[in-house]
Amino acid sequence: MGTSEYAIECASISKSYGKVKALQELSFSVKKGEIFGFIGPDGAGKTTLFRILTTLLLPDTGTALVDGLDVVKDYKALRRILGYMPGRFSLYQDLTVEENLQFFAGIFQADIRENYYLIRDIYEQIAPFAKRKAGKLSGGMKQKLALSCALIHKPVVLVLDEPTTGVDAVSRREFWEMLIRLKNDGITIVVATPYMDEATLCDRVALIQHGRILATDTPQAITNAFPWQLFEVKSTDTLNMINLLKQHPEVHNADMFGETVHVSVKPGRISADDLFSYLQEHGHLQSEIIQGNPGIEDCFIDLMRMTNE
Repeated sequence: MGTSEYAIECASISKSYGKVKALQELSFSVKKGEIFGFIGPDGAGKTTLFRILTTLLLPDTGTALVDGLDVVKDYKALRRILGYMPGRFSLYQDLTVEENLQFFAGIFQADIRENYYLIRDIYEQIAPFAKRKAGKLSGGMKQKLALSCALIHKPVVLVLDEPTTGVDAVSRREFWEMLIRLKNDGITIVVATPYMDEATLCDRVALIQHGRILATDTPQAITNAFPWQLFEVKSTDTLNMINLLKQHPEVHNADMFGETVHVSVKPGRISADDLFSYLQEHGHLQSEIIQGNPGIEDCFIDLMRMTNE
């Protein structure tokens, strides 16, 4: 294993597909034993980055080290210590659950009995379906099988590309509970997700958009750095209210968040009562306004706008 405190070190990684710049000068590091999340929408560059980290794609420029090994020069050695779960289910659908596990253990010359402690909590949930073809499993069961196969050779670093996409809320929660247990076993985990709420479950996150990292820090530090005062507003005519709020001179922006509108304003310049009076004067007589706390999504949207300006 590498002697650095970092499991992953990337410097100026870039990758283009023709004229499309998928990654633009990405530099970041992941500490050993942490859960590091890449948070961003589809097309942000997460999958391209993960394919580079797992030696499946060559970067155009820059260097990437995983456990001290270069992803280009040392790709054979790296594949023995990496676990990778791609975004799409990629196991053999015509093999059974147990046949898939045996197959991947065989590839890595791993002993299932020796490493079973890593997957016990996961595999016991799908063990009753051991004879079932993988293609016949539910989404949550496929996810658990894929994670078991990615872990059976006891990887040093586990790379997960949007592992909870399309999975029900209960399975999402169970999956993250598994990741925390794996972290406690000393495995470094790098995970990509489009779900902003999952960011708070990571030790640190990188917000990524258009192949660029907008911010990297702990989830708490990112939300603490939000530069605006936030109000949550409800009204019977939401779309009209958003346009109206954006016309107020002290309002930085107004964005829809489910049934509420998040309104960011210059700190200390306007109160909830001031906003309420403003809306009433313009015909919104049934408005509700409370002081809000920014989340990762608020920060992401604000940083994205700053980058585009």
